Amino acid sequence: MVKIHDFLMQVIEFGAMVLATLILVGLVAVVVLYILDVTQTQQAIRRNYPVIGRFRYLFEHLGVFFRQYFFAMDREELPFNRAQRGWIARAAKDIDHTIAFGSTKPIHTPGDILFLNSAFPKLEEETELAERTPLRFGEGYARAPYETHSVFHISAMSYGALSAPAIQALSSGAAEAGILLNTGEGGLAPYHLEGECDLVFQIGTAKYGVRDSAGNLCDTKLKEVAAHSQVKMFEIKLSQGAKPGKGGILPAAKVTDVIARTRGIPEGEDSLSPNRHTDIASVDDLLTMIHRIRAVTGKPVGIKFVLGQPEWLDELCSSIHERGLDHAPDFVTVDSADGGTGAAPQSLMDNVGLPADSSLPWVVDKLEEHQLRPRIKVMSSGKMSTPSGVAAALCLGADSVNTARGFMFALGCIQALQCNKNTCPTGITTHDPDLQKGLDPRVKAKRVANYARNLIKEVEIVAHSCGVVNAYELSREHAYLVTANGLPERLSKRYPGTKASTDQQED
Repeated sequence: MVKIHDFLMQVIEFGAMVLATLILVGLVAVVVLYILDVTQTQQAIRRNYPVIGRFRYLFEHLGVFFRQYFFAMDREELPFNRAQRGWIARAAKDIDHTIAFGSTKPIHTPGDILFLNSAFPKLEEETELAERTPLRFGEGYARAPYETHSVFHISAMSYGALSAPAIQALSSGAAEAGILLNTGEGGLAPYHLEGECDLVFQIGTAKYGVRDSAGNLCDTKLKEVAAHSQVKMFEIKLSQGAKPGKGGILPAAKVTDVIARTRGIPEGEDSLSPNRHTDIASVDDLLTMIHRIRAVTGKPVGIKFVLGQPEWLDELCSSIHERGLDHAPDFVTVDSADGGTGAAPQSLMDNVGLPADSSLPWVVDKLEEHQLRPRIKVMSSGKMSTPSGVAAALCLGADSVNTARGFMFALGCIQALQCNKNTCPTGITTHDPDLQKGLDPRVKAKRVANYARNLIKEVEIVAHSCGVVNAYELSREHAYLVTANGLPERLSKRYPGTKASTDQQED
């Protein structure tokens, strides 16, 4: 008993010493922080309220993370609310994504698009027997045209912006779901090819992956990329939703050996993406570039842009008729100006360009006005990550829809808003190997495929409810827009130009 008592006393004495040491260290730390705060001149809060004032900045930082768990309502958070993220997560995990006890979505919110169900919706046996005409790109104009039955694809995300495991998962998931993966402007990385999915190779303003040593477009490099059977189409990026009209700098720290070889740039040096293609200064330059890339690669070529000043569309369409349909893009991707996966100045992301619900019908109607709609397919992108967003875009005139952030959520994104840093906690947008190890490409590939399949299935459910067999038959007659006074207005009335549902059969 004496020995046990002595041992306990020693433990208590040791604990008291440790506690006293910690208190002393804490007091010293407080004194040091106090001196630092009252002597610095950069932050008034810290100078006036030394030590305590530091909690203000800590809470401000932590608020980004805690808000979505404790304070935000299901439908109020931006850029994606809890209801949207929750649906994507359940779809990706292929678990029940139904809800009960009524919708939490306000149905009189101005700007919302709601769908008009038919008195006689399509029966399941009718849809099973219906013929599904594929969407064809470049038929009659490209030596290797492309066709797909999917109305939903993975939007542009570059290797470099995304980690290697994320690209591997997207590639394998896209192959399993039978959808397209856009490489983004960062070139064709080996990780894009691993899953053996169909790819759209995007050509950005820096010509990454298809540039010569001077940064000019190189026909030899184009042929090398086109030689990969997985590369089905090429897309010239004029602008993107996150930063319309602005290029960017890839800092030297991110230019690793693999990224340097993929992009065709020196390793360990800053790389500049110009505001626009230096060799495309007019509509004629653009059509010449489209024709050149198609002639060199033999594959369909399209353009991607955020619509701003619309006058150039008339010039584009007129020039196509003057030069011939073989100079026309095989598709256009209309990106929404409400941000995206790319890091950008807030002034651009918040205030420049038109959102897709305004620009998409404008582009579609302009193509119809110039009788180019059967020649040029229309893809839409930008925050269309749920069945309602995809179905709305189809009603507005799109042939198919792309999303990037939806697939990031499928990969496990928690909207930590760390994409522009190297600290993404889920390993999706970081090159830190310690953070990347949390992302298993095999597991996440399955979730990518599940998300795509479940979204397409629900879009088809909306289409069947509206009385059409195939999702691409949705038109402006099948939806209405909630106006500023909260009343519904038929989309076909707001946008009189109509999407011809027979476009695909006419091709």
